[in-house]
Amino acid sequence: MTIGKLPGRKPRGSEARARRPGFLYLATGLMVVSLAVCADETKHEVSQHAGHPLGTVDFPVTCTEQAQVEFDRAVALLHHMTYPQAREAFEKVTATDPRCAMAQWGIAMTLFQPLWPTRPGVEQRQRGWEAVQKAKALQLPTERERLFVAAAEAFFLEPLGSDCWLRIRRWEQASERLYTAFPDDPEATAFYALAHLATAPSNAISRAHSDRAADMLLRVYRKNPEHPGAMHYLVHANDVPGRERESLEITRKYDAAAPRNPHALHMPTHIYTRLGDWNGVIRGNLRAAEAALEYPAGDHGEFVWDEFPHAIEYLVYAYLQKGADDEAAAQLKRLHATARLEPTFKTAFHLASTPARYALERRAWSEAALLAAREPSTLDWDRFAWPEAIMQFARGLGAVHLGKVNEAKAAGQRLNKLEAATRKAGEELFARNIQVLRLELNAWVAHVEGQRDSGVALMREAAELEASTPKHAVTPGPTLPAHEQLGDLLMEQNQPGQALAAYERSIAFYPRRFNGLLGAARAARALGDDSRARTYYQQFLELANDGTRRTAVQEAQAYVADRE
Repeated sequence: MTIGKLPGRKPRGSEARARRPGFLYLATGLMVVSLAVCADETKHEVSQHAGHPLGTVDFPVTCTEQAQVEFDRAVALLHHMTYPQAREAFEKVTATDPRCAMAQWGIAMTLFQPLWPTRPGVEQRQRGWEAVQKAKALQLPTERERLFVAAAEAFFLEPLGSDCWLRIRRWEQASERLYTAFPDDPEATAFYALAHLATAPSNAISRAHSDRAADMLLRVYRKNPEHPGAMHYLVHANDVPGRERESLEITRKYDAAAPRNPHALHMPTHIYTRLGDWNGVIRGNLRAAEAALEYPAGDHGEFVWDEFPHAIEYLVYAYLQKGADDEAAAQLKRLHATARLEPTFKTAFHLASTPARYALERRAWSEAALLAAREPSTLDWDRFAWPEAIMQFARGLGAVHLGKVNEAKAAGQRLNKLEAATRKAGEELFARNIQVLRLELNAWVAHVEGQRDSGVALMREAAELEASTPKHAVTPGPTLPAHEQLGDLLMEQNQPGQALAAYERSIAFYPRRFNGLLGAARAARALGDDSRARTYYQQFLELANDGTRRTAVQEAQAYVADRE
């Protein structure tokens, strides 16, 4: 049977699209408002309407007309990675039309998050496997639908197996078969682009996967400029060095396409962070954090969704780069005062990383040394090695700057164990990030113990490893950039020329950072390079003139004023 004609139902596919309206799906909480708009293969007119848009999806499947409306809305939520709400929406489709096999595909697709650090447990894998088997039992009538289901099935095969990356690779390969069979299908294209991004190498920074995915997504976008997956996944594709300025108009548009969806509000700030646009990061994540509180998580809505702590960390990071320490502290307090946070990797990461950043960026070594690891105890920290490693690193770095070398070494030993456990689990990207932290801490220990050359060599090794390691989407950036730390270490060794080169390389990777610009200014000043020192101090003041760390601001103001 072809996709164009279904017994007793209206035809689907490109034939049908020319005759039936597309839909803009709007959500206020979990209320659905459907709005008919004119649409064809090359143009999607989005009408204004009360409520909160999600973008425009036209994903024809074998189901009743009412179920089709609900299905398209569920897919829009899926493209926004609003997984719990998407799952609830697909379940509603099954209630509306129990024979809609693709609703079972949708349920399965909400049970894994390919770009997130969360790994589905046995229960989720079993549930996903059962969903695809239900879909197959409903005797999918079209080859297109069978290939969509086969792609999801590839992920959930052998649900007791724990190798998540094997599942991701199988899903990507099956998604490519779907895309090859239906290269003009926007949904096949969008989901294959997502799968291709998910399989980018973890041991090297490469644009190859991003470039290919972006080409596919731009084709979808040109046909439907309101497609949520095209916009969303394109931002992910551009979240790599060298692509951050690509398609900035789409990046800036994405949060407006779904103005109450937390992930859509947050996602453009990945790019703003790469550009050092801290005001943009703050605006987006203030809105994202508020919106996240409207979307409960868990099977019964018992948790605060982990999009909330995700937005909070980006806020804290951005405020710290402006020297706005009071605002950062307020957001940190807000995070720890929020009960019932979803017990996921993302939540664990942000609960560990955010206080670590707050202490380390301010050079509050005593605070860092006293940070509590593996807290709160309600989280299963054995599952969250990288988050624990960040806290151990912060404790060790604080200790070594206070001269408590034995405490720093104990933290380093724990980092060794966490790195080994992570490699054994097959999480290479997490392990590389822990290795960077271990090398950095060991570098400072060597420096404090008088092994100056060894300290520099270890920090250079950390810096080169960090420079070749892709940034994971869970984090705004390294806990402290390794090249920036190399600059700090070299300044302590009275080597301002090499320090300035290290700071400048860090600024190239991570522009408009408070400590990067301040370090570069001080290194240039120590060299007697007044022109470069003045340039960096001026850039620093543009960033932090209204900040809380007044001693540094006054230093910059005095230097610039003396040379006017």
